[in-house]
Amino acid sequence: MHQSVKKLCVGRTPLSGVPLHRAPYTLVFLEFSFENYPFSFFSRWLVLAIAMVRFYMQKGTYKGLYKTIQKTLKFFQTFAVSRIFMVWFITHSIKQIQNEESVILFLVVWTVTEITRYSFYTFNLLNHLPYFIKWARYNFFIILYPVGVAGELLTIHAALPYVKKTGIFSLRLPNKYNVSFDYYYFLIIVMASYIPCKYYYTLIIPRTQ
Repeated sequence: MHQSVKKLCVGRTPLSGVPLHRAPYTLVFLEFSFENYPFSFFSRWLVLAIAMVRFYMQKGTYKGLYKTIQKTLKFFQTFAVSRIFMVWFITHSIKQIQNEESVILFLVVWTVTEITRYSFYTFNLLNHLPYFIKWARYNFFIILYPVGVAGELLTIHAALPYVKKTGIFSLRLPNKYNVSFDYYYFLIIVMASYIPCKYYYTLIIPRTQ
């Protein structure tokens, strides 16, 4: 890692404006950041997993779980653009669905997926990759992906009646912008878009790896 980063520093450091004599400190910082990035995310998702298990063991039910871990989840997933929609525009905005089983379903899938992903990266950087971690990284998605998709679709479907009733995020005519937007039908389009996405991730991507 140190050598690969060092190649970027010919006359200057990778950070524009940093004097050459400070390059060693910059390299150390970059090396530390790159090597600890996977472990950082692994730790965060592990904390979330422990919080979920602890809640269920104490309460004996999944109802109320989302409300308990939502702040942590929002913080983590705001950095994942692909999941901002589910976190903020569905489960956060439509509180009536937060106790749906489908919400717990995709939460568990996300957690297992990210723990598997970042543990793989972490052990790989340590040059000590256990066989099970490698196997899980390339095989768990066969089950986790369709289950996660099902959880997200069922959650969006559960939100539809509330969206239609309240008109949340919808823009009706007449208005000063002379534009209309129906969030209810937008969600239906989003659900339909899962079909080609599922085909792409389950058939196309494995062939390119």
